[in-house]
Amino acid sequence: MASNKDGNQSGSGGGGGFFSFLGSSLTNIAKSVNGMLGYEGLEVVNPEGGNEDAGAEAQRGRWKQEDRDNYWKMMQKYIGADITSLVTLPVIICEPMTNLQKMAELMEYSYLLELADECEDPHMRLVYAATWFISVYHALQRTWKPFNPILGETYEFVNHAGITFIAEQVCHHPPIGAAHAENEHFKYDITSKVKSKFLGNSVEVYPLGRSRLTLKKSGVVLDLVPPPTKVHNLIFGRTWIDSPGEMILTNLTTGDKVLLYFQPCGWFGAGRYEVDGYVYNSEEEPKILMTGKWNESVSYQPCDLEGEPLPGSTMKEVWKAAEAPKNDKFQYTYFAHKINSFDTAPKKLLASDSRLRPDRYALEIGDVSTASSEKSRLEERQRADRRTRETKGDEFKPKWFNLSNEICPTPWGELEVYEYNGKYHEHRAAIDSSDHVEEADAKTTEFNPWQYEDSVVSA
Repeated sequence: MASNKDGNQSGSGGGGGFFSFLGSSLTNIAKSVNGMLGYEGLEVVNPEGGNEDAGAEAQRGRWKQEDRDNYWKMMQKYIGADITSLVTLPVIICEPMTNLQKMAELMEYSYLLELADECEDPHMRLVYAATWFISVYHALQRTWKPFNPILGETYEFVNHAGITFIAEQVCHHPPIGAAHAENEHFKYDITSKVKSKFLGNSVEVYPLGRSRLTLKKSGVVLDLVPPPTKVHNLIFGRTWIDSPGEMILTNLTTGDKVLLYFQPCGWFGAGRYEVDGYVYNSEEEPKILMTGKWNESVSYQPCDLEGEPLPGSTMKEVWKAAEAPKNDKFQYTYFAHKINSFDTAPKKLLASDSRLRPDRYALEIGDVSTASSEKSRLEERQRADRRTRETKGDEFKPKWFNLSNEICPTPWGELEVYEYNGKYHEHRAAIDSSDHVEEADAKTTEFNPWQYEDSVVSA
């Protein structure tokens, strides 16, 4: 095990020695792009090995040379900056899904939370819950960028494990999304905000979010601090994603916790996808070791106070990634396709739902030109809506979430927390009790997240 067995790390993103190792590890597999005029010193990282010529690897990305070169010229001025809301990115690098929909992908393996809720062993309960949080990384390895949601945009999701899921874009600058999911076993709430650092041919993404999971039977509340993510070969070379660092899941009710390390990718892919660590009791004694690959499976085994497997115990698999479609254009899982489907939409879908975005839908059916023009139109309409709001002296207020007084500290900065206000359940109950059924059709229902119907888009 590569994990520290003392269990004394905090949720403040510590582990300096670990990140020093990460830096040296990536240096081993990174090469400057020499021989390409104008790109000297640009880092290209090949996760499969370190012996290829970086110039050759740089030519193997998804970009056409002209698009790549033009985009690089535009992006150079942002090196070292947080580009989260500074840059309008082209549709060519997007997938037909928004960040609000991406938040719902965590629901795929929700059976793990049913196991956690029914489990009487407090440490096994954490094994199931931590594995649930790990499972989403199988989907997060996709190299396509989701669309940024429009302010006021929503996403609703039903027909899966009895879950009701609602997400809303509650702030535009900086971009913040909030979501609430619930069924008979759990409640899940998240305020999601990211901070980024553009490094030239890569970008580091820091999750300034607050995730709270409540298991209904035991009443325990769990808090998550996820690892950061790095997107390599953003412009030159084949894009790939890694999430090296600590994941800490804390039982706020008892003080027990899970501390896991997402290992960095090293020479020839060594350590890529690997995650391991321990479940600790409130006295910071290791109780269960966990190990696996976040893109394949996770297993667990009881351990002694030294972190070694208990004699006579065996390693047991707790989760395995579902089979994914072969050669899918956007590397989608079957569950990702369900997220875009109207089969997982409730009756009388909100007109602000991500499924109805014309740019997203055009990209989904392969019409990149229409997707690009519609994306530009929506962004300009959003600016017009903001101008109207400023003229009227109005403040944008989300419908389904309220800004709380809580300021949550994270390893990468402070976060204003949005709380679910319960109004969506009232809204949905009223619709479900009605005999009138209104089905949404992406071809006929107009996407409408706007606060002002009469906002005029300036030329």
